[in-house]
Amino acid sequence: MTTTGTTVFTRTDEKLGTFSLRPVDPAADAPLLHTWVTHPKSVFYLLQDATLADVEREFATIAASPHHDAYLGHHNGEPAFLTERYNPRHVELAGLYPHRPGDIGMHFLCAPTDTPVHGFTRAVITTVMAMLFADPATRRVVVEPDVRNTAVHALNEAVGFRVEQTLTKPEKEALLSFCTREQFEAATGVTTA
Repeated sequence: MTTTGTTVFTRTDEKLGTFSLRPVDPAADAPLLHTWVTHPKSVFYLLQDATLADVEREFATIAASPHHDAYLGHHNGEPAFLTERYNPRHVELAGLYPHRPGDIGMHFLCAPTDTPVHGFTRAVITTVMAMLFADPATRRVVVEPDVRNTAVHALNEAVGFRVEQTLTKPEKEALLSFCTREQFEAATGVTTA
């Protein structure tokens, strides 16, 4: 696991500025993350009823896992989004689809705001995908959003994801979707090699 506080990835968006990611510090970041994940706009993150202690425990569990990481994203130096990277062979999708070498799973959440910035969420998902593909071992990104989350389906498609099938998971009906490096680069124009 990367040292907490260390920026692990930075990307500059020509319109919106600098996006960077660092590992979540479960204790220090829990109060902020708690306000994000329990906000009504974050319903699909599935932590609506979490207490502060629940959030800290959730991210401490992620930090301790060899198959799961969480990152706090910053926009121009201010905390603005959250992302998780996981090995779908061991976390979230274990046994639910035929895994391939180089598959990596992803979740992301933009901080709720009353003053949305046009193109911000797309810039966030582009940054997250660029970070995942910065690892040469990553061949395909796998996501499993709730079938009702139409906003994220459109974003996923915009960065190159293709829906494979609907999966029934204990917590939701999910759209299993994949995005290869080539699909991402073709959809966004971002070079990852």
